[in-house]
Amino acid sequence: MFQPASAPELNPIERLWQFLKKPLKNQLFSSLQDLRDRIPEISSSNFILEALFYAASS
Repeated sequence: MFQPASAPELNPIERLWQFLKKPLKNQLFSSLQDLRDRIPEISSSNFILEALFYAASS
């Protein structure tokens, strides 16, 4: 089956970002910690927080 090189609908992470972006739209966070505090209100998935911690540490 042919799959185009750029197909967001076939990439599972794109669905996650779409889910997360809606409640965060038009919000500004003064720090990464503020964003970390907001994520659990949107999703109970700890892997999102772990990804943020990893991104901040590298």
